[in-house]
Amino acid sequence: MNRLPLILLGFLLFPVASVAHGPTPQKAKESITINASVDTVWNVIKQFDAIANWHPDVKASSGDGKNAPDGIRTITLQNDGQLVESLDFYSDKDHEYNYRLKVENVTAFPVGSHTTNLQVTAGDDANTSVVTLKSRFYRGDSGNTPPENLNDAAAVKAMNAFFKNGLIGLKQKLEK
Repeated sequence: MNRLPLILLGFLLFPVASVAHGPTPQKAKESITINASVDTVWNVIKQFDAIANWHPDVKASSGDGKNAPDGIRTITLQNDGQLVESLDFYSDKDHEYNYRLKVENVTAFPVGSHTTNLQVTAGDDANTSVVTLKSRFYRGDSGNTPPENLNDAAAVKAMNAFFKNGLIGLKQKLEK
């Protein structure tokens, strides 16, 4: 039996299903080399809830002080919007932690959810370090036709800017 007519009929009856979809995950990754040892850099960024000490886009940060899974921080951005994030993984030994957005606020930051990894590794010599931030995230509006300020492009732009600004701020703090 020839199934081609049935397949074509399916495409005709269900065209929306073949083109309509929700958001796809986006990615951002930024790295910077800092003229300081891994331990020196890690000592500045290892306290999860103290991001305001080095990130210029963060006006204030507070948290429960836990550098362990389920540790919580609330960050207040320069626009006075707040985000709540939670630690998933923390390794003092590996100079690394992973965290996720726990409470979204798309008015403050156009991302609906994210998981982010921060890691410090050795640079080309003992006196340099490479700090890498990478994230997988979704736009602020998960509908099929999001407004421009909450679409994929807005989310990618915001996340990349947040990473770049943070890494530049960290470098400036450590290399002054």
